[in-house]
This record gives sequence, structure tokens and C-alpha cells, in this order.
Amino acid sequence: MSLKECVMRIKENKFRNIILYIVITISFLLILASLLSLLYNIPKWYLKILDFPRLQQFIASILMLILFVILNRKWKLTSIALTIGLFAAIFIHFSFISTYLLGEKAVPSVDFSEVNTEKTVGILLANVLITNKNSSKFLDIISSSNPDLVLVMEVDSWWVEQLHSLKQEYPYYMEYPLDNAYGMALYSKFPLIETEIQFLNHSKVPSFNAVVTLPSGNTFKFHGVHPVAPFPSDKYPENIGENGKDQQKEVALEKVGMLVSKNKKPTIVAGDFNDVSWSNTSRLFGQNGNLKDVRIGRGLFNTFDAQSMIMRWPLDHFFVSEEIAVVEFKRLSKFGSDHFPLFAKLSIDQKL
Repeated sequence: MSLKECVMRIKENKFRNIILYIVITISFLLILASLLSLLYNIPKWYLKILDFPRLQQFIASILMLILFVILNRKWKLTSIALTIGLFAAIFIHFSFISTYLLGEKAVPSVDFSEVNTEKTVGILLANVLITNKNSSKFLDIISSSNPDLVLVMEVDSWWVEQLHSLKQEYPYYMEYPLDNAYGMALYSKFPLIETEIQFLNHSKVPSFNAVVTLPSGNTFKFHGVHPVAPFPSDKYPENIGENGKDQQKEVALEKVGMLVSKNKKPTIVAGDFNDVSWSNTSRLFGQNGNLKDVRIGRGLFNTFDAQSMIMRWPLDHFFVSEEIAVVEFKRLSKFGSDHFPLFAKLSIDQKL
């Protein structure tokens, strides 16, 4: 072997070792994050956020496993342990997201031709982002999707003014604009009765309750919610106590679940939960209110972050009672917000 070839081989080995060390470091962090994400009994915000990027961690763990197998040449006990750890991380994240991608639909589908259109309702959810000023594009989305109800979050007085034109076609409405990114507005083609604005666990964060009357005369209960985000903020309302615990989202959703459990009408709970649908909080909320997640069996439909191509997860949700079936469910195009709008057309069979 010539001196030049020897130097080249040394450089190649050095480069391979550098890449291998990077892969090992990333793999260790992925394994650690995967295990820490299971600690639901420790309500710390910095553990809570590990629950969000499960799809990203799942893909990254597969990639690191492939690279490690290719690059590693000495299969010692530590190498085997790292490989087992990566398999464990892959299994952990797959167990959370697989039910959405491969599982049976929690809420049944029904063909549009088989339903009574007077018993259907189309609902559009949109967190518009309080700093976003592209209201015309959002109005175009509403016009093209033609929902019966529009729930808009993060509205301030400027956004309410921009949405004023909706009242011609949506004469029934509830509005509570705020400058703290938790204002809310609901616009409906159908009559709203028993309307109520509640502050479930935060004096500056409203939720909406209303009974909606369908063209058939049947009614259903609608809850629009937008709990606070699970991380500290100096600018917006937060749910972090002095000990770093993430408490207020759990309490807010628990209160909604209790309201739903006492209600005999078909029920829809929708909004930006600031939480992923597979989280312990969301799953317990569904169980307590006897509600089902529309996403399960249909896909992830990641609605946040619309401004990122990689870091996306489902934060906007529809949970429904057993009398409800899905006619259509889709994510709509972005319009300048950090959330995609989410649309569901639902068939409601009132069984009282």
C-alpha cells in the first residue's frame, strides 16, 4: 500500500469515526427522550413537550439505527445495548402513532349519499395567529370550504373586525376578542341557543358552549376550547406553576369532560388543544367525556407548525360522541398562520 493510499484510508476512517460518534450521541439522546416522554406522572412542561414530536423521533430513530449498523464495526456489549435502545425508541413512538395511521376508525365513516343533509354539519377550525394579518386568504378558505360553523382562535379586535362580513351568511355568532392570543369567535349558519362563555381554569382564557339547532330540528352540544400551551411564556397566559408543573390544561379539559358526561345530547368538542391527540391528557379527556377522536384510523393530519416542513404535529382536534359519524375530514391550505385550518363534515343522529 502506497503512502498516499495509507493517508487516504486514515482520513476515511477518521471521517467514519466522527460520523459514528455523532450517530451514537444522537441515538443516546433519542433513547433518553423516548423514555422520559413516558413519565406522565411527573407533570413538568419540559417532559410534556417530549410527547409532541413522536413522528419525528420515530423517523430519526430508524435513521440512526440504519446508520449505526452500517458504520459500527465492533459489536461489543455497549453496541448491542445502543441497538436495543433504538429498537425500544422506535417501538415506543410507533405504539403512539400507529393507531392513527393503521388502526380502526374510532368514529365511523358514512357516505354523503347515505346521509340526511339536514342532519349534517360542516365545521371549520382555525387558529389564525394573532400577529397574522392575511385575513383575505382566510376568508377565501371559508368561502371555498363552505362550513356551517367556523370556530376561530387567537382573535383580537382587529380580527373580529376583519371577520365582520361573515355575519351576513353566519347570522348566529359568539365573539370574545382578546389581545393575549386566546380570543375566540364562533360563526354559525344554524341557530345557537343556550350560549355560554366560560373560563374553566384561567381568567383570561375563554371557552364557548352552545346548543346548535340543525335544519332537521335536531340539536347537538358544541364546546369550543383553546387551553393554554404547556410551556412558560412571558407574553401570553401560561399554565406553569411555581414548581414547574403543567396543571391547568388537565383541569380545563377535565371540566369539559365532566360537562360532556352530564349531557345527553350528541356532543362535539373542538379547538386548538395545544396538545397532541395521543397525549395522556387528551386520551383521559376523551375517556372521561365518553368522546372519540375523529383522527384515529384516518391519519395524523398535522395542523401545527404550518411554517415548518419538519416539526409538525396534530394540535387541533375534533372529539365527538357516539351518535356522530364522519362524512368528510381534511386539513385545508395554510394562510399565514402557524396552524393549518381543519375541516370536518359530520352526520348527527340524535338519540334521546
